[in-house]
Amino acid sequence: MPISAPLPLLCPVCRAALDATGDGGPAFPAVALRCGAGHSFDAAKQGYFNLLVGKGTVFESDTAEMVAARFNFLEGGHYRPLAEAVAAAAAPHLAGSGRAVVDSGTGTGHYLRQLLDTVAPATTGLHVIALDISKYALRRAARLNPEAVNLACDVWQPLPVADSAVDVVTVIFAPRNAAEFARILRPAGRLVVVTPRAGHLAAVRAETGMLGIEADKDDRLAEAMSGHFDVESAQDLDIPMTLTPTEVADLAFMGPAGHHLNRAGLIQRLSGLAPMTAVEARFRITVLGLAGRPG
Repeated sequence: MPISAPLPLLCPVCRAALDATGDGGPAFPAVALRCGAGHSFDAAKQGYFNLLVGKGTVFESDTAEMVAARFNFLEGGHYRPLAEAVAAAAAPHLAGSGRAVVDSGTGTGHYLRQLLDTVAPATTGLHVIALDISKYALRRAARLNPEAVNLACDVWQPLPVADSAVDVVTVIFAPRNAAEFARILRPAGRLVVVTPRAGHLAAVRAETGMLGIEADKDDRLAEAMSGHFDVESAQDLDIPMTLTPTEVADLAFMGPAGHHLNRAGLIQRLSGLAPMTAVEARFRITVLGLAGRPG
């Protein structure tokens, strides 16, 4: 992947600065990330770097089937309005030169792709870092966003990003490590978080066995961010969709429910659905600034 220096990356072992080395050719110049202490992380042939070190994570990564379902659903453009809204919220904070963005829990990279396309006319020298714990997801993300540094890492561990180095962190349906996000953001940086709202996908939730939306989800977000971030704005977005049974199956299987659903059984369960099913997705896009930030 094209990587420009200096990188705002830290070694996950010793926390020294990581630099890109090697020359794999014009389409894939960075072949390793190395620190001054000699720790080295080679690029996987699929285009990402594995920075998972130390003890195993308690977070269960998405499987290949879950990632394939997400890729298929997002490729259909069903959540494009959400991707556009996230990009619009982040874009003002990435205008100019030498900016940096971290997409934490990048998944297949579709939301980051929209963001990069949106900010391209107004930014130069943008550092792009995409994080996920699923190697299956990163394989797809690296193909979709070759200009990003795609890293396999655990968001509950210290992030491999330098202090006060990032202008925007985006977190879309992914775990939120408030302390680490606050550490890596610059004083004027912003955290953009997407969460589902009550009634999200209610029309198909029972048929698919999808997990419910907690009634206190907003309160839990505020509590988790307390002491690190203040809410600056919140925007609700509703997306009406008309989906085939296959698309409903992808929608169910691509999220947390995919960890306990059997896809073949799910397809069988949905065989009785109408050829097209009306479904509404309901989201909240929250923009947060560092707590106590002047202005």
